[in-house]
Amino acid sequence: MSYQERRAVVGILGTVLISGGYLAYMLPRQPVADAYSPEIFRFWGTFFLILIGVSIIVRILITIVFSILNAIATRERDTGLTDERDKLIELKASRNGFYMFVAGFVLAMIAVVMDMPPSTMFMILMIGGVASELVSDMSEFWFYRWGI
Repeated sequence: MSYQERRAVVGILGTVLISGGYLAYMLPRQPVADAYSPEIFRFWGTFFLILIGVSIIVRILITIVFSILNAIATRERDTGLTDERDKLIELKASRNGFYMFVAGFVLAMIAVVMDMPPSTMFMILMIGGVASELVSDMSEFWFYRWGI
């Protein structure tokens, strides 16, 4: 398995662990109130803001630990050099992740139009965001493993 494939697998595992752990930690803390009360909107606002911060910090730590462990295990290091193929793979993976995010956003807006509670919209946005990260990392793995 190449360095890029291992990096994509670590990205997939990191996304699942960060999102799943944070979701399991925060959902029991959701306030029991009217679906349209300010507390619900405050909860989801802080939910996403904290998730963004936690995700950035944990991803940086995961990347550092992965680089160290990979260098120890394989006795090679990432040179940071990328060629046209690497850039093309990154662009195609980003495109696929973007399509997934847009699909999740459209589903969330459809939920609002269908008079579903705001919590449903926020959950769909959360799932769409996580799914877009997973699709991007899986696409990157796929392109490196089986070609463009």
